[in-house]
Amino acid sequence: MYVFLFLLLTSLALAQSPAFDLVITNGHIIDGTGSPWYSGDLGIRDGKIAAIGNLSAAPRQRTIDAAGKVVAPGFIDMLGQSELTILVDPRLPSKIFQGITSEITGEGNSIAPLNDAIIQSDRVGYDHYKITSDWRTFRQYFARLEMQGIGINVADYVGATQVRRMVLGENDVQPTPAQLDQMKALVRDAMKDGAVGVSTALEYAPAPYAKTEELIALATEAGKFGGIYSTHMRNESDSVLEGIDEALRIGREAHIPVEIWHLKVAGKANWGRMPEVVAKINAARAAGADVTADTYAYTAWYNDFSAFIPAWAHDGGDAQLVERLKDPAAREKIRKDMLTPSKDWDNEWQEIPGPEAIMIGAVQNPALLPMQGKRLSEIAKLWNKDPMDTLFTFLIQDPTAGVAVFGMSQPDVTLALQQPWVAIDNDSEGTSPEGILGQAHPHPRAYGTFPRILSKYVREEKALTLEDAIRKMSALPAQRMRLTDRGVLKAGMWADVVIFDPATVHDRATFDNPNQLSEGMDYVLVNGVPVIDRGKMTGALPGKVLRGAGYVP
Repeated sequence: MYVFLFLLLTSLALAQSPAFDLVITNGHIIDGTGSPWYSGDLGIRDGKIAAIGNLSAAPRQRTIDAAGKVVAPGFIDMLGQSELTILVDPRLPSKIFQGITSEITGEGNSIAPLNDAIIQSDRVGYDHYKITSDWRTFRQYFARLEMQGIGINVADYVGATQVRRMVLGENDVQPTPAQLDQMKALVRDAMKDGAVGVSTALEYAPAPYAKTEELIALATEAGKFGGIYSTHMRNESDSVLEGIDEALRIGREAHIPVEIWHLKVAGKANWGRMPEVVAKINAARAAGADVTADTYAYTAWYNDFSAFIPAWAHDGGDAQLVERLKDPAAREKIRKDMLTPSKDWDNEWQEIPGPEAIMIGAVQNPALLPMQGKRLSEIAKLWNKDPMDTLFTFLIQDPTAGVAVFGMSQPDVTLALQQPWVAIDNDSEGTSPEGILGQAHPHPRAYGTFPRILSKYVREEKALTLEDAIRKMSALPAQRMRLTDRGVLKAGMWADVVIFDPATVHDRATFDNPNQLSEGMDYVLVNGVPVIDRGKMTGALPGKVLRGAGYVP
């Protein structure tokens, strides 16, 4: 009797409550926490999850029947790189077809702050995308995003490299106390503008010129505003453990949580060392260090082709690098350094089995477009040069080119992915098979990371459970980034939701043919609005700028 009265009263209450904009019925709800699926209806109103339960009697404008499908939180890309491409195509097709509803970005070189010297130095990139850099601060950049509309939610780090460039340029110099104060002030301003933390990319000049103490000073400022310190470590190969030590020291002395981006052990000589890395991070966590990591779970990384060149040769920026590559004496010194094994810098030439392990990705010199997708070994034959001379010649023609580098082992990659404190990142800009973005040759992770993990590592290899994979894509990154109103399916949270069939979702992008959208996301909702509806892109732009805890309106 009491149960009947309760159900009757519940039904009456639902019937009298405001109508839902949308109700998702009959799905297997995997809420993001790692818990097993449960059945229920999910009601959305005004962009948020308003109720979960039996909503059969509730009025609504639309119903989505998710029978046989998983209903999960939208995926959060822990390193997205879309700062510029979101201005080219704000829908970000490569992201939403993976189920990505939020992106965290800003790796060392962030979109702001900007000055005229940096804009001039980066002119090739702006011109390539036909973007007018009409912002100077994060506040201005975020205003531009909000004015144009964006397809997913976006959060940005302020890059330590960017701050260094603002004050010291591209040069291999150390800041005076007054200059360091300027850099710290820029971090404070960025945090007040809404940045979520401070980041480093310590492999790419001019970042290697920064000493640990400089990074501690900048991270300390971000920490005061509730920020995170995220890092592409100084070394991911022979000195990977030392790289972790530096990241931990920065976190400890700056009183700031640490995120290690794209956790890896690079180079054939280091294959099999991931258990050491895992043990080191587990020990640090056991001792109280707030350190986590993320991965894209491919065995090839993707970075600047110029990263093969030692840091000293980048002093002064790309123009100076090109001059050194043209100078016979400097070129010979660069060659000698690359041929000499060293733990003092991340020498990628020593990490690859040979030039066939380097695939040319995106180029910005139109004359080199035919080289996209070719291996360095192929180009060396075409140009009738030895592989290293081919690399130097290529960089003279295009110092901003990107490459995929095949330098990791699958067991190491899988072990990293399985760690409970490892989330997922794309480490690629949002892109599209169409238009100017479709002319590039990206790493396939740009289109495939999240569905590939669901198909390869969950469905086929059973290296992860479906519930844990979704946790790594939603609640874990939301927790790390302090996104307290996202990442879990729960009443009151923003309605970032994906609906897919776990038996069929898959990636299509390959290294040879990367510009292919993933398949299997039937619905993707961003703030309650479908950006994918019945498997088709809607063109809606309901994304929001996600500002950090230190934001001052």
